[in-house]
Amino acid sequence: MRDVNVLFKGDAYTVALSPSLLASGWQGGQGVQWTQSPRDEFMVTLSDGLYGGFLLWGSNEDSDQYVSFFEQQVAYGHGVMCAGGWLLSTRTFERYTYASRIAGPPYVPIVYTAGERLLFSLRGYWTNEDEWTASGDPRAPNGFYIASLVQVPTANERGVEYITIQTSI
Repeated sequence: MRDVNVLFKGDAYTVALSPSLLASGWQGGQGVQWTQSPRDEFMVTLSDGLYGGFLLWGSNEDSDQYVSFFEQQVAYGHGVMCAGGWLLSTRTFERYTYASRIAGPPYVPIVYTAGERLLFSLRGYWTNEDEWTASGDPRAPNGFYIASLVQVPTANERGVEYITIQTSI
């Protein structure tokens, strides 16, 4: 099962992945931002609310277990970063409010509404919350809205929730 299902393709670029990103792994659809590279190449790391794009494929998606692409991104340190106007369905989004994720159970679900603007959370997931403000980050408020919600979280036939978004990165 893919983390991202592409409905309309925008721009895609091969980028180097930062050592911290390679060590931690990532989900397909997770937001990334530009970072400095020790070599002459474009490099990204996980987004902390800033934008650059999102990674098309996860570092270890279950759908890649039996294909030649398995673990190639991690082995070679490069991935496909997406920018521009994409229409996609993804399971990489925040399900619970920032405050409840920090404080612990009970977790408070985020309510999504079609048409609202989305940004990246502090861990690079799609969200409608300004986590910079919620966390007390000095960069607050986060006005880097990079997508619009097309369809609220909806479960597929296997019970996995996806949201559909239109990016404008």
